[in-house]
Amino acid sequence: KKLPTELRASYDKLSTEIQQEDGKTEVQKTHVDDEYGDAGLEDPRVCVTTSRSASSRLKQFAKETKLLFPNSVRINRGNNRVDELIESCKESEFTDLVIVQETRGEPDGIVVCHLPLGPTAFFTLSGSVLRHDLEGGASPMSEAFPHVILENFNTDLGRRIGNVLKCLFPVPKPDTRRIITFANNNDSISFRHHMYSKSGKDEVTLHEVGPRFEMTLYQLRLGTLDQKDAENEYVLRPYQNTAAKRQLL
Repeated sequence: KKLPTELRASYDKLSTEIQQEDGKTEVQKTHVDDEYGDAGLEDPRVCVTTSRSASSRLKQFAKETKLLFPNSVRINRGNNRVDELIESCKESEFTDLVIVQETRGEPDGIVVCHLPLGPTAFFTLSGSVLRHDLEGGASPMSEAFPHVILENFNTDLGRRIGNVLKCLFPVPKPDTRRIITFANNNDSISFRHHMYSKSGKDEVTLHEVGPRFEMTLYQLRLGTLDQKDAENEYVLRPYQNTAAKRQLL
């Protein structure tokens, strides 16, 4: 059968993509297409921005969030609509868009949107402590690629959220001393950022770099942020907290 004329121009690109499929990606493991199947082949590029009319404290929080992700760029939101934001990020070949939100100057939400096809994870934030608010002051911010620790993400949804979070970070070198921790405890994810130094033969000292905050997932949508009609993979329901099946992640 002859190749359709409309595919001839893109045939070479498509054929190389097909040839790149390996044992991990050629067989579909779940009914959900794995948007992170090629994670690790290229370093992620993250765009960090805020909600509209951001306060000075939210702008500071966005700056510190930008420093967490290697290869990231922080942009001012201005009056850009969400669909314009997604479109410009796709054109600039960002792999993820992170939006931080606030209520009365206090950061209270973070949205992680994987590009170009999704998924989009919505989290509430609580107890956020910026770097200059840490007791005893914060350690200097390293820009090395960090080790990412995902603690206690045991269910299918937990592993899915672990994928969303860890794919914001590139593959680190084995000897890096920067550590980023996402620890799940009763469906509340504690975020911590540390550097460590060896003070003796078997002794390690942790230095908190900051910021720190608690995250709670309330929605996971299969599409990107601008696709309002996309299917929801998970939504936190009222009274779900008191159900017997409490552990979701």
